[in-house]
Amino acid sequence: MEDASRKRKTYTPGEALQKIAAYCAYQERSHREVEDKLRSYGLDEDEAGEIIIRLVREKLLDEERFARSFVRGKYRLKKWGRRRIRMELKQRRISEFCIKAGMSEIDGDEYYQNLRELLEKKNALEKESNPLKRRQKLSVYATQKGYEADLIQDALGEILAED
Repeated sequence: MEDASRKRKTYTPGEALQKIAAYCAYQERSHREVEDKLRSYGLDEDEAGEIIIRLVREKLLDEERFARSFVRGKYRLKKWGRRRIRMELKQRRISEFCIKAGMSEIDGDEYYQNLRELLEKKNALEKESNPLKRRQKLSVYATQKGYEADLIQDALGEILAED
């Protein structure tokens, strides 16, 4: 069986630049994603670095823009909480400055409303009849989504009082 690295096509820096420019134009990317992709094209660290610098200069790659876009998507569409979003950005090696800029996209009132909607939906689907176990299951669910414990307890207090 052939080695997997032999099957992969390698690109010249010029070809790689064209491919990676299209990759970046399609959606916002982190520097890490672009670097990994360039390395998969068979480029060495210096060649990849030069291409990344060029992409930044040409405004095709912008880590702050990536962070803002990432936060908006995860918070509005996937309804993730601040803790989970921050953790995911750190795993992508985004700088603290860019993480803070991204997190500024979160509106506090809308954020709390997201949490309430999430918990209301989950509450409607939850089969547990024991009130304490039910509250715990809902709390664990919201914690996994990345919401802060104090907000979860506030929202649960309001939702379960309405039942």
